Amino acid sequence: MNEEILVGLASIVALGISAQWLAWRTKLPAILMLLGFGIIAGPVTGLIDPDRLMGDLLSPFVSISVAIILFEGGLSLSMSEFRKIGGVVIKLITIGIAITWFLAAVAAYYFLDLGIEISVLFGAILIVTGPTVIIPLLRQVRPTETAGSVLKWEGIVNDPIGAMMAVLVFEIIIAGGFESISGKAGLVIVTTIIDGSFFGALGAGIIYIMMKKHWIPDYLQNPVTLMIVIACFTASNLLQHESGLLAVTIMGILLANQKDVRVKHIIEFKENLQVLLISTLFILLAARLKIEHLEYFNINSLYFLLALFFVVRPASIFIATMKSKLNVREKAFLSWMAPRGIVAAAISAIFALRLEEEGYAIAETLVPYTFIVIIATVTIYGLSAIPVARLLGVAKPQPHGVLFLGAHEWSRMIASTLKEVGLKVIVADSNWENISKARKSGLQTYYGNILSEYALDEISLDGIGHLIAFTPNDEVNSLAAIRFAEFFGTSNVFQLPASATSKRRQNETSEFLGGRTLFSNDMNFEAISTFVDSDVVVTNTPITEEFSFKQYQNLYGTDSIPIFVLSSDGETVTPFSVDNPPSPQPGDTIIALTISNKEELTPTQTTEETP
Repeated sequence: MNEEILVGLASIVALGISAQWLAWRTKLPAILMLLGFGIIAGPVTGLIDPDRLMGDLLSPFVSISVAIILFEGGLSLSMSEFRKIGGVVIKLITIGIAITWFLAAVAAYYFLDLGIEISVLFGAILIVTGPTVIIPLLRQVRPTETAGSVLKWEGIVNDPIGAMMAVLVFEIIIAGGFESISGKAGLVIVTTIIDGSFFGALGAGIIYIMMKKHWIPDYLQNPVTLMIVIACFTASNLLQHESGLLAVTIMGILLANQKDVRVKHIIEFKENLQVLLISTLFILLAARLKIEHLEYFNINSLYFLLALFFVVRPASIFIATMKSKLNVREKAFLSWMAPRGIVAAAISAIFALRLEEEGYAIAETLVPYTFIVIIATVTIYGLSAIPVARLLGVAKPQPHGVLFLGAHEWSRMIASTLKEVGLKVIVADSNWENISKARKSGLQTYYGNILSEYALDEISLDGIGHLIAFTPNDEVNSLAAIRFAEFFGTSNVFQLPASATSKRRQNETSEFLGGRTLFSNDMNFEAISTFVDSDVVVTNTPITEEFSFKQYQNLYGTDSIPIFVLSSDGETVTPFSVDNPPSPQPGDTIIALTISNKEELTPTQTTEETP
């Protein structure tokens, strides 16, 4: 039995992370992959049986995991962002929620024949969208700032509200039905808000004071924060069911928006933990489905889904956002983004079990119907979100552009070439003469210290996906690479190798404290500047079936420094790096610094002579 549990737990983690990696490679929604892996591992093959594997621990584990995910979501909410879109968000989590609840309940009553009480409960469950599905989709879609901010706030805030409404309906059903609604509804709502707010503020206050007073060593700050999150969630839930979700959301928002204590490392830890928890939860809950649940995939559920897609969500968005500053395109995009995720699955599983124990046999249909909604919304919205966003004009350009640090002569030459092929380019420098020349060349520039705290507020990084640090100062290059790795990822920040005078210090400095090394270990700033003194130009050389990259190297040899590979579609550039240099294929173009007299020898003229 122990071996069976070990294999089951290992399989859950392996399948979850594998699904995430495969989604990254295929650029498909991660949740779609997770659901598919979970269904295959559970009802299809029987490899994983979550109820047998975890027993009574399954429900508490799901609840605590959802709490941690919502806390991380709260940490991503900025009040400065809210001030811009707060009016729209408030309407969506009040008017929008009411419309969604009512219309979803009506659709469930007529199409799914759940009865009025279970239909109202199902409508409350479907209020939630949640960060587990919204944030990964936003990361892929990259919508404009307003649309993305509204969706993020709505998805995170309406989770505890949906849970609270579901608790309200559940309490009313258990108390004897909607005829006993007087006084009960108000008490549940008030108790949930008071308990959630109190424990959320208490938890945030404890973390703030302990970190402000330096009562926690650095290596314990993340574990202690996690402990307090779980403790406050549990304490709040003991006083009022599901109020803990509100508590952890408020805790995250309060911590994220105070200015005295640094919580960036906590955010990074929670983001990594969130990926693991989401992966595990979706595998577990999808594996709980049974083959017999396939009977719920019928014409009635199809009608219900069509109502959700084309009536419920559009009505809630367009009515709630009337007279707002959102334009029609943004409203249309919001209308096409309402995937349900782990919170809906968890809530439906919890209340279905409790209602079945109270004698409501029809409640067992809540779980399969909820998963039908999750699978359908994640699939449809996930696969169509990017093309719909592009069609409506609310998607940011893919971040293939380049931020050059250093605006000296050969950096300007390279930047101008990338601009000419249609890529977004920004050149940054603290030398006014260099910046002035760059502006005269028609380049977008930033004048100032790239490491200053104001630089990121003043530089628009939309469409930028790489940092190329070309300055003669190795320390500035490394610090810039470390800083911008947070935005572009460590694989997309590059810097020149250390200068000759810095070689002796390399043994004292970790090779990981900086970006990926460009070109070769000897091609530092001094070496390139000396090469440029030989009168060079920037060349674009296409690679074809007849003229390979190897032939290019034989032809140009040391008279050329390959800088980038431009993809055949003209949208992506890949720098030549020491650790993993690109392999240009037919259709790609080599962008290089080349001695000008060598430019006269074209590949066509010299291919036959090239060995």
